[in-house]
Amino acid sequence: MIKDRSFYRTIFRLSLPAAFQGVINLLVVMADNLMVTTLDTQGLAFAAVVQSNSITNLALALLTGLANGSIVLVSQYWGKKQTGRIRDITAAVMLLSILVAGCFVLLLHILTLPVLRIVINRNEVEAISLAARYLPLISFSYLPYAVTACLIAMLKGVEIVRVTVYTTITSLFANIGLNYLLIFGKLGLPAMGVQGAALATVLARVIEMLLVVWYVHRKQHAVDFKLGHIKQQAGWAWQDYARFGLPVGITDAQWALVGMLKMVIIGQLGIVMSNAVGVTDSLFNLGTLFTFSLAGGAAVMVGKAVGAGNIKLVKEYSRTIQIMFLFIGIFMAALVFLIRKPFISLYGLTDQAFDLANQMVLLCTLTLIGTSYHASCFVGINRGAGDNKFVMMVDMVCGWLIVLPAAFLGAFVLKLPLAWVYFLTRVDQTFKWIIANRRLKTNKWIHHVTRPEQTEEAPA
Repeated sequence: MIKDRSFYRTIFRLSLPAAFQGVINLLVVMADNLMVTTLDTQGLAFAAVVQSNSITNLALALLTGLANGSIVLVSQYWGKKQTGRIRDITAAVMLLSILVAGCFVLLLHILTLPVLRIVINRNEVEAISLAARYLPLISFSYLPYAVTACLIAMLKGVEIVRVTVYTTITSLFANIGLNYLLIFGKLGLPAMGVQGAALATVLARVIEMLLVVWYVHRKQHAVDFKLGHIKQQAGWAWQDYARFGLPVGITDAQWALVGMLKMVIIGQLGIVMSNAVGVTDSLFNLGTLFTFSLAGGAAVMVGKAVGAGNIKLVKEYSRTIQIMFLFIGIFMAALVFLIRKPFISLYGLTDQAFDLANQMVLLCTLTLIGTSYHASCFVGINRGAGDNKFVMMVDMVCGWLIVLPAAFLGAFVLKLPLAWVYFLTRVDQTFKWIIANRRLKTNKWIHHVTRPEQTEEAPA
């Protein structure tokens, strides 16, 4: 393991703001859910929001993936101190992200009910009606999120992470405050219910975007980037992003699509199952948020070392990161196990849903260890080293050929107990760490993705 303390200081400096952001985002989601659960005693509003958010999670995962795909290029160019290329890469990915977000908004307004009937059982008419008021409105939040995600990815790639703390705190207070006002109709405003929750999220995303844009324009000096640069597209940037960055977006998007299809299966198993899964997923998100934040910091460090051409250091980073994440996984699994009942009780579930959520956590807690280890490899080491196509292939095979068929068979053919159906939706977390470990024992995962300085092209 690396003994240089600066390594640990740097990786935590890069990761802790993102982890803090994850905690705050989780608190925002929890606050949304807790307020929504008070709207009825049957859990219909909660189920409507949870199932609708499987669509939103797909959109946000794609947008996040598109943005994070730029980090491998940004961090390696940062290692070479070529900030002009960083600007061109960011301009390309931002334009792409805005177009994708716009397509989602248009689709969800035109096909609201058909989409909702995919993720919610057709017989749950009232839940579909509530979701139809929520989903089209919250889709507008995808547009400001697209801009924010791209700028945050650029800043992370050049080791500027403090702005994440500012935007997260602002988003927390804005979202919770607006939720309270708009859901329940305070200070003379109308009580909008689930529509209020959606509108609060849209406004919070706009505020978050404005803060990040202001910071990029006025405060940071590492990269000269303005929103107007999206008009100046460089052909080479699109080519390199398509080759090295887009696989990250595809990986995250297809995995989110798998996640949505898992929610389709779950949605057909009833309101109790939907509510139990909504709470269990929130707890497991808490158990992995620090893992994925730390992996993001690891990707920047690995990418910078690859860009600087220090392959020996890259391999030392890899060994150390793997050991760190193994122990983090063990700690987080133990934490989730210990807090499961107090956490689940926050949501005021029915006794049946509470017992089911508890069974799911007990059955799946140990999978967090595998999740932590393979995240350190795939999200941190492999992505930072430009090995994105391999990660994409692993995720596609696991999602489409293993997880979805297993969950479908367990739910509708074998008719297993609901807790075991949930386990099958996470079964890949029990073996992906083996694939990750074997890949890093080869010499095939380190790729230089930058261009020589002399071949740089001017923006078109």
